[in-house]
Amino acid sequence: MKALLQRVTTAKVTVGERCVGEIGSGLLVFLGLEQGDQREAGLRLLDRLLSYRIFPDDEGRMNRSVRDAGGEVLLVSQFTLAADTRKGLRPGFSTAMAPEEAEPFFAWMLAQLRERHAGVAAGEFGANMQVSLVNDGPVTFLLETSPA
Repeated sequence: MKALLQRVTTAKVTVGERCVGEIGSGLLVFLGLEQGDQREAGLRLLDRLLSYRIFPDDEGRMNRSVRDAGGEVLLVSQFTLAADTRKGLRPGFSTAMAPEEAEPFFAWMLAQLRERHAGVAAGEFGANMQVSLVNDGPVTFLLETSPA
């Protein structure tokens, strides 16, 4: 499981002409699910991303989490994060979780995130989404868990 965190001043996801998720200051999180990912690892990843200290304190140091900063979270499913890019010129997706497993897992992760944090929005699983954002910093980190 991979989560690409981007500290943003604003982020928005649209599908066609319809806005499906939008936040102000906070985290845009692209979530890539891989074969073998388990709920226990998902919970650890959620707790970690909510506690990850990438927001500035009063001295400008990255000492505050999205919780501390009172920021919002926009969760977007992105299977391309699970791609195997180690060789060749085309990504392979044999390590990605199958869509019929990934969709309920993503929905469960979103529900768990909403239980843990106020101000959560989401993209639409499996849709052709357009994501617009203003990356603050820019600040971007990749968090990973190991499959079971």
